[in-house]
Amino acid sequence: MLRGTAVIFWREIGQYFASPVAYLVAFALLLLTGLLFNADLTFSMTVKAADPALIPSFLSLAMVVFAPLLTMRLLAEESREGTLELLLTAPVSDMAVVVGKFLGAWFYYTMLLLVTLVYQFILLAITQPDLGHTISAYIGIWLYGGATLAVGLLFSALTENQIVAAFLSMSVLLLLWLGDLAGEIVANLDLARILRQLSLGGHYTTSFGVGLIRFEDIAYYAGIIVVMLFITIRIVESHRWR
Repeated sequence: MLRGTAVIFWREIGQYFASPVAYLVAFALLLLTGLLFNADLTFSMTVKAADPALIPSFLSLAMVVFAPLLTMRLLAEESREGTLELLLTAPVSDMAVVVGKFLGAWFYYTMLLLVTLVYQFILLAITQPDLGHTISAYIGIWLYGGATLAVGLLFSALTENQIVAAFLSMSVLLLLWLGDLAGEIVANLDLARILRQLSLGGHYTTSFGVGLIRFEDIAYYAGIIVVMLFITIRIVESHRWR
């Protein structure tokens, strides 16, 4: 299992660094975060202190779009080209295939997230940001990103068309993100609480995003990852009987 997962993982890493889409995603993400950070830093000179959780908070919305772009090809392309069936005949388990691909995507996302730490070093050089708040926000958005990638991988397994996979996963992620927003405007308190508990953002904005690390929020993101990967494994297993 571990050896098979490692083989798939390194295979995916190689494909990411050879994929023009992955480079375009990295360029767009870093360009947007750079512009946002520069604007906030300029604003902080005269109006308010810079927000140490600004970039992670922006990524909580950005991953609704970028996670599907990073995952849409993982299994859909394999199915379309017929290489998934060949892969399933190799001496690796279905779990190793799915987990290896997921870890490859999460690793690439982690590398992008680490690059954005340069903004925090700039803040440290010119001001005194709340390091606890920063660390909490980055831990949260790392887990948040893993959950969005797991959702994207599931939809990549459901279709052979990458565009369809991206559209479906974006739609679901947008609904999960809007749940937090809906929870703020719904008049019924019980319904609002339920919506926020089910939403991706609801477990970030009121905890990691404000400098708190709570076990229930870690468990939520871990649960999303485990459930999505479990369903994806079952879908991949079904290909053996087609």
